[in-house]
Amino acid sequence: MQRTKRQENDMVQISNSNKKQKLENQITTINSNKYCLEDLANEILYEIFEYLDVYDIYKGFYNLNNRFQNLAINSNILTKINISTISKSNFEDYYYNILIPNQSQINFLRLSNPFVVKIIFSQPHLILNFIRLQTIILDNVLDRNFHKFFDYLLYLTTLHAITISFVQHISSLDIIFSQIFRLSTLKYCKIEYQQFLLIDFINYESSSIEYLIIDGHLLFSALHNLLCCLPKLQHLSINYLDKIDYYEESNKLSSIQLKYLKHVSLKFDQVPFDEFEKIIKEFFRHIQILRLTIVYDETYLDAKRWQELILFHMSYLRIFYINHQGNVSNNNLTYHGIINQFNSSFWNENKWFFTYQHQWKYRIDTGIFYSTGPYRRKYYMYYMEIDEKLGLHHQRENFKSVKHLYIEHKTKSNCRNYFSNVNQLTIGYDVEILDDNSFITNLKCMIPLKQLTKLVINIRRFPFEEIIKLLCLTPNLHTLKFDEYSLQEINSNFTKYNILLQDILKKNKIENLVLTGRCSLNQIRFIIYVFSKLKYLKIEITGRKISSIVQYLLSKTHNQAQHLFYLCISCTEEVYLEKIKDLIKLKNLLDSYSIEYINYSLHLWW
Repeated sequence: MQRTKRQENDMVQISNSNKKQKLENQITTINSNKYCLEDLANEILYEIFEYLDVYDIYKGFYNLNNRFQNLAINSNILTKINISTISKSNFEDYYYNILIPNQSQINFLRLSNPFVVKIIFSQPHLILNFIRLQTIILDNVLDRNFHKFFDYLLYLTTLHAITISFVQHISSLDIIFSQIFRLSTLKYCKIEYQQFLLIDFINYESSSIEYLIIDGHLLFSALHNLLCCLPKLQHLSINYLDKIDYYEESNKLSSIQLKYLKHVSLKFDQVPFDEFEKIIKEFFRHIQILRLTIVYDETYLDAKRWQELILFHMSYLRIFYINHQGNVSNNNLTYHGIINQFNSSFWNENKWFFTYQHQWKYRIDTGIFYSTGPYRRKYYMYYMEIDEKLGLHHQRENFKSVKHLYIEHKTKSNCRNYFSNVNQLTIGYDVEILDDNSFITNLKCMIPLKQLTKLVINIRRFPFEEIIKLLCLTPNLHTLKFDEYSLQEINSNFTKYNILLQDILKKNKIENLVLTGRCSLNQIRFIIYVFSKLKYLKIEITGRKISSIVQYLLSKTHNQAQHLFYLCISCTEEVYLEKIKDLIKLKNLLDSYSIEYINYSLHLWW
């Protein structure tokens, strides 16, 4: 089962940019040896297929001749479908020539476009045609009545993994949870939702789920009953467990022994340690890995209490990871004093080491206390450097498992941590950018910028000149987010920036761009000029500018945004949905398109 999960996760993580990069290396070798494509052995072609999306194989090889058509059919490539970034016209071709003819053979199906999910499952019973389906991943589901779809999943006897995320409020979420628990062959379930879930799990059936990830708010009072419904559970992860005082707790089910439960990852909000301790004693006797994230509750920093719990109730524990963010309210203690308790022989002998970082420079009672040592986390938040005077474990370390680095404060030239495998970088709101190039210089000492594929800049006043410098150092970047404030200096200094941009105009590979702040038409023109390969664009626009900007982006005359096929206008009113429809019809801007109003945003796909 573990092997299957790893394979599925690897499959999901593969990005199109990586595939294209590897394919380019293959083609370079082929060209250097003057080979003809048809001279290549089937084994080499199969290897090339592994680096390509199914639709790329279909467009590039399927219709060449019978040999390539048979190779595609016999390679099992058509059994794994991943539809993410694709235009509406290409999807229609994909749908009728790949998906429909092969639906009975498909065992892996991932749909990331909300319009695609709605089209394929416009009639929920169509899922019954996927008789060999083992894994289904549905991202950005917007159908409020999607619970009807789950009624038919009961009849798919091969289905063992489901991942689903909802982009808006789902009134039937409790029904969906109930239906998921009824899927008798299900082993893996990941669900993401936007609202607060009020479920007590009293009348739920015992589930076969072994691996459960809940990315959404769940009442802590429901955790006991949830665990009682999962006798085969091996891995549990819940992103937000909340304690609400005014909510009346339901009756508790009889406790069960979770002898297979080995891995638990929980994030708490207002959950008292006393209540969580009861859960530990009832259900966590066999766990080997415990990961906790706690906000503003220093009772979780009681080292002696943890030591007793581990010795008497979690004796199999191998990895203990805790991340505590907040401040110390006890005037008799400092943050330094509390966390020093974790520097005893018990923790050192188990090789569980801890450190902390300040959140605010001039307050010693506020910071983040977290584990280092033998754990594998993919996300790391960098605040201010560790206090030199604190006698905790803080030597320079390479965090090889981290994929996403979030920098919240200014960087230092002598940063102790290195992140060799980071591919996503977020620059926080409080980062200090100076004119001495120190930020990028320090950044280069922390991560290999060349391998970044996603860059998010949350700080509003981030100079566009610094963005250009970063783009020159990140040739594999495909997703970028920053604020329109960075563009305000462009109008008066266009010649200067045009010179600086020459190196990246043709080289940048950015296909997805998110702009926060309200954009002008001139700024959009500049963006399209710089990022000519854009496929997805998310922007904010004032109501009076929507028509002119939409008309510019969809114009067939200048054809500047020729690769663009998905536009999201955030923070707008629903009334503009009909206005955009009228504009498209009046100006004959698009022949075929889909448009929806989702969570205060307009989504246009063509």
